[in-house]
Amino acid sequence: MFLLKLLAGASVAATTLLSFATASAQTAPPPAAAPAASASPAIAPVAALPQAATDAAREQDAIFLQLREAARQNDAGKAAELAARLPNYAIPSYVDYYRLKPRLKDASNEEVLDFLKHYEGSAIADRLRNDWLLELGRKRDWVNFDRELPLFVKNDDYQVKCYALLSRAVKGQNVAGEARALLDNPPLYGEACAALVAQLAQSGQFTQADLLAQLRLAGEMHATGPSRRTALLLGASDTRAAQAVDVPALAMARGIGSSRADHEIYLVAVSRMARTSLKLATVALNKNASKLSAEEKAIGWSNIALAASLVLAPEAYDYWQRAAGAPLSEFQAEWKTRIALRRGDWKIVKATIDAMPAEQRAEPAWVYWRGRADLAQGRKEDAQALFRRIADQNSFYGQLALEEIGQQITIPPSAVGPIAPTAAELAQMAANPGFRRALKFFGMRLRFEGTREWNWALRDFSDRQLLVAAEYARQNEILDRMVNTSERTRTEFDYTQRFPAPHDDILQPTAQGLGLDQAWVYGLIRQESRFISDAQSGVGASGLMQVMPSTGKWVAEKIGMTDYGHGMLSDIRTNILLGTNYLNMVLNHAEGSQVLATASYNAGPGRTRAWRGLLNAPMEGAVFVETIPFEETRNYVRNVMSNATNYAALFEKRPQSLKARLGTIMPRGGSMGLP
Repeated sequence: MFLLKLLAGASVAATTLLSFATASAQTAPPPAAAPAASASPAIAPVAALPQAATDAAREQDAIFLQLREAARQNDAGKAAELAARLPNYAIPSYVDYYRLKPRLKDASNEEVLDFLKHYEGSAIADRLRNDWLLELGRKRDWVNFDRELPLFVKNDDYQVKCYALLSRAVKGQNVAGEARALLDNPPLYGEACAALVAQLAQSGQFTQADLLAQLRLAGEMHATGPSRRTALLLGASDTRAAQAVDVPALAMARGIGSSRADHEIYLVAVSRMARTSLKLATVALNKNASKLSAEEKAIGWSNIALAASLVLAPEAYDYWQRAAGAPLSEFQAEWKTRIALRRGDWKIVKATIDAMPAEQRAEPAWVYWRGRADLAQGRKEDAQALFRRIADQNSFYGQLALEEIGQQITIPPSAVGPIAPTAAELAQMAANPGFRRALKFFGMRLRFEGTREWNWALRDFSDRQLLVAAEYARQNEILDRMVNTSERTRTEFDYTQRFPAPHDDILQPTAQGLGLDQAWVYGLIRQESRFISDAQSGVGASGLMQVMPSTGKWVAEKIGMTDYGHGMLSDIRTNILLGTNYLNMVLNHAEGSQVLATASYNAGPGRTRAWRGLLNAPMEGAVFVETIPFEETRNYVRNVMSNATNYAALFEKRPQSLKARLGTIMPRGGSMGLP
């Protein structure tokens, strides 16, 4: 039955793509980049020679992929040659983009403006404007930059934001406050943000304290280049700053120095050393404590405290006590809060969250834990006000907050669709140029481009249109876009779109045979692959349940699957069989804790065993999840458990408790015996 559905879905997609290719080929490229008419080959009509047309389309797609790669390699000559072989390609805007992009540094303003005008309002035009803004900023062409910046719709490029502040700063405007809020990720700075820091330092908008904070942040994030540049702005040695980040033992051996900047470089070295050896870092800090001011000593202990927190070391709480008065980065503030949560020190939880910048303090996680701190200290009304602020968010913290105000997680009867779009509504979606481009890209396995085009088309959609678009994605077997599109609605909901349950004919009997909670399995698949059956991760995990090849082989041997081969991981039935069996194994070794099993599925049983081994008393499940040291695993467990709660509400049609699902994590020892 699933195969028939898949073939039917493929037929819908193929029909859509064929009609798209026929219609789109009639769109002319911009005059500035138009190839000669004689370069266009004769193509037989699709209806007369369908196989020939299919072969020709595949050949054109292959050339397009080469063009895309040539542009990515900045090979302008090869890109021009390949683009000339695609005069009637289905998506001419991308042919023209990949022709222009590798020579953007040398292209005239008129040529770029011709492209932007010709493809005005499209996703690829906004992408080129992003590229051009970076080039204009690099050239310090503020006249053209300032004209184009308001037209950049997405406005999501970190370096463009730095150039925007730099443009204002060189005109004498005070942008120091905005810059302090923006400049929080040195590894992403590039030329733009480095130039902004330098401009603000030279103009006096950034004080020594600002530059010292940048130096600390660069050390915290292991960003050698920004460390070097900031040290020079402080009048210190860039070589010693680089050593502090990359070879902290050498930097500490050279001594503490005499200037404030030298002291900060030494403290960066202590910070980096603490990531390797807490003992050596504490010895180094204590050795030179008499040469440091009270604030500098506090900064040193905050650096050590952060390193200790990231491995959940028992000493972390005491180190944070010694760090009192230190200026904390946002990352440090988060971990000081988490260590206080593990200790049950709600006073510190409250104080540390209150000291966070307003934007960070407003994040759902810290709203929730701030409410819990109020509740623990007897301020029930204050706590309830905070919980109500996020209780309408169908997410991990929103669900927890909802339970704190006395309600459980339910699915509104009006949200269990599916919706019934009219033929006219679906036809409107099928005719949408952005969706047509997206389907073409998805068919070529260009998910980045397909997702960009799909999301761009959703701009300014009403809730009804979003639900219809999500249904259109379902019909074309693009379930990740269905989920994402449906999640954008504000007042109308369809939870069968947000939390689909495909392949139930395979998953339900498999999960039932193993005694697994089907809602939990679906919650995990939704997080792992968003139901993209051929999903491939950067480390080699495959399929719906993102099974690693080594894990697949190990599980196959354990369950007696003698005919298993690595290529079988892309088969939906095999992927679900191996993934659920492995999930069942980690669940059994986690003594039935879905939290621990979920963490093990993502980070490996060994790490989860180590984190659990640090417990000396039972811990609330939500606190354990909040203090998982790996950000990826922490977010993963949050999302899987929240997903599972929603799926259970859908499947069981009764209220659910996320807190009960999280449970209590008990200490234990022993070996899990799993890969």
